[in-house]
Amino acid sequence: MHTRNIFSHKSIAIASLSIGSLIQSTFAEEPVADMVILDEISTRNLGIETVEADYRDFTETLFAIGRIEPIPSRKSVISSRIPGRVIKLAAFEGDIVEANAPIVDIESLQPGNPPPTISLKAPLPGMVMRSHTHVGKPVVPDTELFEIIDLTEVYAVARIPEDQVGKLAIGTRAQIRVAAIPSQNFEGKLARFGTEANPVNGTFDAFFILDNPDFKVRPNMRVEFSVVLETRTNTLSIPRGALQTDGINRVVFVKDFDLPNAFIKSQVKVGAQNEQYAEILSGLFPGDEVVTQGSYTLMFAGGGGVSLKAALDAAHGHEHNEDGSEMTASQKAEEASAHEGEGGDRGPLTLFLGILSALLAILLLLSLLMKQSPANAN
Repeated sequence: MHTRNIFSHKSIAIASLSIGSLIQSTFAEEPVADMVILDEISTRNLGIETVEADYRDFTETLFAIGRIEPIPSRKSVISSRIPGRVIKLAAFEGDIVEANAPIVDIESLQPGNPPPTISLKAPLPGMVMRSHTHVGKPVVPDTELFEIIDLTEVYAVARIPEDQVGKLAIGTRAQIRVAAIPSQNFEGKLARFGTEANPVNGTFDAFFILDNPDFKVRPNMRVEFSVVLETRTNTLSIPRGALQTDGINRVVFVKDFDLPNAFIKSQVKVGAQNEQYAEILSGLFPGDEVVTQGSYTLMFAGGGGVSLKAALDAAHGHEHNEDGSEMTASQKAEEASAHEGEGGDRGPLTLFLGILSALLAILLLLSLLMKQSPANAN
């Protein structure tokens, strides 16, 4: 009786362990959390590129938009103090003129044969922005005839959010991009602030001086600003293209050190950002290779790669379990025996149900033996 009980308990334990092993092996193909494993072809097709997280000089910037405006002190207007009519034009809209260059000749209404004429000249160098007259048109005193603006320097006016204005000071520099001239970058220096905030969009005007010797930049052109707020050295940062979001957290994909074409999704804490880089406060170490090109695609590639077992087997040259642990000799023998008994290509669910049925039959038999033990003892 004692021997049977021991045998029965051991048999039940072995059967339970076998069931646990069976369930684990059957459902071990569940994807490993936070890891995406691809084959070589998929990695190449996705164009995966990586960059090492590293310490670098980091410039914190503020993005803003705005437009080009002329500097009021560089604007001039031509008008006549005497009445008459236009008899000659020497400049037209778009022309660039020098200071004291003749612009328009006016025949006065004063008596004479011929009547006396006067020549009006440009008070400042610049571009003729507007012309309000033509030959033969009557001239009335103090009426604006031409508008000339010196565009060698202009204002790039940034609309700064009110809560960010305190971070700027006179002399603050900004990288400026003009939408109409995408191939050229400009640099401006903050010269002054506006007089009042815009109550509609909650911004405050900041006027940056921009050099424009070739007159390419024109009034009202749309511009974008990267206003330099602070520059720090030895700041761990990565390209902004590596950052993704899973709906709640900021994440990056880090190339695995051992497995080829394997990438681990890692949560990171992000600090300041500029146009190119993001400061990393936690979640990465220097030398970690983060995915830049193809990182967005990896957010949706979790179910399309090879299994962890296959990747580990290829990387280390020996067999592993589906959970990533190294396969023991007994596990290898058990797997080989299972394959020999399959008798063909059978689905995992069919195999599981067949083995489970056999184990249940064994448990039922063991249960009957245990019930008979007290009777035999009597």
